[in-house]
Amino acid sequence: MADPTGTVADPTGPVAEQPPPAPAVLAEREDAVAVVRLNRPDRRNALTTDTMHDLVDALAAADADPQVRAIVLTGGSQTFASGADVRELLALDTARYLDSPRVGAWRRIMSVGTPLVAAVAGPVLGGGCELALACDLVVAADNAVFGQPEIRLGIMPGAGGTQRWARVAGRFVAAEVVLLGRTVDAWRARDLGLVHRVAPRERVVQVGVEVARELAGFGPIATRQARAAVRATEETPLSAGLDLERAMLAGLLGTADRTEGITAFLDKRPPRFQGR
Repeated sequence: MADPTGTVADPTGPVAEQPPPAPAVLAEREDAVAVVRLNRPDRRNALTTDTMHDLVDALAAADADPQVRAIVLTGGSQTFASGADVRELLALDTARYLDSPRVGAWRRIMSVGTPLVAAVAGPVLGGGCELALACDLVVAADNAVFGQPEIRLGIMPGAGGTQRWARVAGRFVAAEVVLLGRTVDAWRARDLGLVHRVAPRERVVQVGVEVARELAGFGPIATRQARAAVRATEETPLSAGLDLERAMLAGLLGTADRTEGITAFLDKRPPRFQGR
């Protein structure tokens, strides 16, 4: 076959190498803050099994880094995550689901001990919404839309959507979102208590990092313990929660960070926490 220049293409010639696909998850560290970014904008950051695997690995690596004191989880300024890949859902049956690595991936996400800040934009739906609700604080762009549309597919949330919506916003709001498939914009999500701050979409990641930097400025031992105590309220009755809180405080009283924090306050200077 002749090309536009009149030369003949050699069918046996070398084939141009295709560039490798972009990684589904990117991770970087900015001082004491790790930023983990979903990177499949062409698929609206759908949470395929492979993406979940990469996400869990990135979060685990940040959690294990002693220099990291807070993690920002984001998808950028356009889309956070639109939920599971529908094609994968079509291939699942009961046995495959119960044995799926996705179930283990969600357990590993919940085992992260470092404070998590979600900086979300655009669609925050299905598994993407559950991922945001698994974080400690949510910064939402002004274009963010939260929801659990699984009921429209003949299924239901399976990674905390029914439970966390009810605990945060109440049973009737959870019914509206889960049973009717309604969505909630950033402003209503803030009023309901799901969202910590609403930011312009072009600044949502920056604001998320700012919030994470504020978290990272406190004593890392105290922050992790306080975070664990707050999260325990989802599963612990009040009396047991109070016992846990007292036990954690007692342990913190033996740390060097406690001495530094109180001394710095009395000296009217910023504390220099060392995580000891």
